[in-house]
Amino acid sequence: MSSSTVALPDTTSGPELADLGEVTARIREHVVNMCAGPEGGHVGGSMSLVEILATLYFRVMLVDPQFPASPDRDVLLLSKGHGGIGLYATLCEAGFFPASVLADYGLQGGALMAHPNTELPGVEMPTGSLGHGLALGIGYALATRLDESDRRTFVVMGDGELQEGSVWEAASVAASQKLDNLIAVIDRNGLQITGGTHEVNDLEPLGDRWRAFGWRVFEVDGHDVDQLTDALSAQPEEGRPTVVIARTVKGKGLPMVENQTRSHYAKLGDRQRRLALAALEKGRRS
Repeated sequence: MSSSTVALPDTTSGPELADLGEVTARIREHVVNMCAGPEGGHVGGSMSLVEILATLYFRVMLVDPQFPASPDRDVLLLSKGHGGIGLYATLCEAGFFPASVLADYGLQGGALMAHPNTELPGVEMPTGSLGHGLALGIGYALATRLDESDRRTFVVMGDGELQEGSVWEAASVAASQKLDNLIAVIDRNGLQITGGTHEVNDLEPLGDRWRAFGWRVFEVDGHDVDQLTDALSAQPEEGRPTVVIARTVKGKGLPMVENQTRSHYAKLGDRQRRLALAALEKGRRS
């Protein structure tokens, strides 16, 4: 271990699962508040990501908010960059920066843009040009191999972007290079900006497609932190990258927009914000 290496904490010994429910509730509240800002935000795809991101940062990944650039850290790339506000809220809850920073979202000159911005600690690279994240993850995974490191690379993708040919080119390369330190996570909420993925360009049988490309496949409920933890923490299968297909609900937690295409982007007024926060509070108590 080089002198510049910082020992990272074991995130798998973090809050109890019951407390993680409180974490996800706060993340959703942050998302709603940011979507009530001057520019609005991608509320639906951020809400569907919440348990995925919370599980990664609080249960699975080796990261330390005090040393966000540690060479031993696990890396997360948010390929579906339009879920950036979900990532910002999660990084805030994980201690990378204070909640006051979230108030700058959408403000001129601020660091919190609609898509991830590397001015923020914990953001590895700007993303959001859909279909590119997995290829970028391959670069990180290959660099990790050259460094003879145990670092893992997680790439969180949307299901709509799986219609990009570049995704499948990357999937083929990752399997060919036997990148067992690479884990893709699919936010399978079934919707994209123009409608259902099954209407635009059907993806099923999705698990079989990934298996045909040489990947190990887990299919889980993307809002069940137990299932997510088990799949994302599984020991690597030697020579095979892993994909976790997490079936989710777009707009999760907000009954007025759940599973609806119109939740893709919204600018919430004050009344809508209050109704959304009330719905989240009701869900927290139930």
